[in-house]
Amino acid sequence: MPEKLFRIIFMGTPDFSVPALQALLNSVDQVVAVITQPDRPKGRGKKLAQPPVKVLAESAGIPVLQPTKIRTAEFADQLRSYRPDLIVVAAYGRILPPSILDLPPLGCINIHGSLLPRHRGAAPIQWAVIKGDQEAGVTIMQMDVGMDTGAMLLPASIPVAKDETAGSLFTKLSKLGGTALLQALDLLRQGKLIPIEQNHSLATEAPPLKKEDGCIDWSKSGQEIHCLIRGLDPWPTAYSFLDGVRFRFFSPELRECNSSQKPGTVISADRNGLLLATGSGEILIREIQPEGKKRMRVEAYLCGHPLQPGQIFTN
Repeated sequence: MPEKLFRIIFMGTPDFSVPALQALLNSVDQVVAVITQPDRPKGRGKKLAQPPVKVLAESAGIPVLQPTKIRTAEFADQLRSYRPDLIVVAAYGRILPPSILDLPPLGCINIHGSLLPRHRGAAPIQWAVIKGDQEAGVTIMQMDVGMDTGAMLLPASIPVAKDETAGSLFTKLSKLGGTALLQALDLLRQGKLIPIEQNHSLATEAPPLKKEDGCIDWSKSGQEIHCLIRGLDPWPTAYSFLDGVRFRFFSPELRECNSSQKPGTVISADRNGLLLATGSGEILIREIQPEGKKRMRVEAYLCGHPLQPGQIFTN
C-alpha cells in the first residue's frame, strides 16, 4: 500500500515555531495552510513586523491566514475548506475552541515546550531554568479544551546545562520540537502513536512572565538567584538597584563560600566580575546592563564607574 500522506494545517507564531514548520515542509506530508497571529508593531518605531512563521510560509508558497478572531463559524468553515487530516500547533498564542479542535479527523496536536505534566502554561522553557530543572524537553500532545492537559503522545528530553539560559534552551527545544514532531507523525502513520493520559496530580504551572518577576530577592540562596538570572535571559531579565539605578544581571557563576555580609552586598568588583553576597553562598556576575546602557562585561563598566566593596544592591 502507498504511504499515507497527511494534509496538515500548521498554527504557530514566534521563532520557536519555525523549526517545526520547516521540518514539515521538508517532510513527505503536505502543509496546506499556515495560521499565525496578525502582524504587530515592534521596536521603537512601532513598525508592523511579520511573525517569523509567516515569513517562512510565504517563502515556501503556503497560504497564510492571520485571523483576529478564531471563534467564529466563518473561520472554522475556512479551515474546513482545506480538508486537513490534522492540525499541528506550536506556540500559536491562543487557546483553540472546540470548533477547531474537533475539525480535523485526526484532531489537533501540539508541540509543548516542557516534559508534561510539568510546566503547563505560556512560559515552560523559562520556568524550567528558573526552577533549576536538570532535564527539559518537549511533549507532542493531543490537544483538548484545557491548558496543556491533553494526552501525551511523544516526549523528547535533553539535559539542561549548568550555564543554560532561557534563550539557549529555547533554541535547543525548538529544534527538538521539529524532530519529535516528525517522529510522532511517522508513528501515527503506522498506527503506533499511543495517547497516554497525564498524571494531573504532578502538574505544575508555567504562567506568563512579567517584568517585575525579575526583581532579585538577595535573601534567597545563590542557587535560586543563579537560576532566576539565567531563566529570565534574554527577557524580562533579572535586576536590582544600586543608589536608585537599575542594573540588569547576566552570566552568573555560583561560588560555594558563604559570606557574613548582608545579602546584596558587593564583596568585590574587578576584572573577574561582580561578586555579591546572597542569603546562602555568593554569586559572581560577569555581565551587567546599567539603566540606559547596553549589556556589557563588568570589567568594561568598571573602567569608568568603579564599584566599592560594601555597597549594597536592593530590590
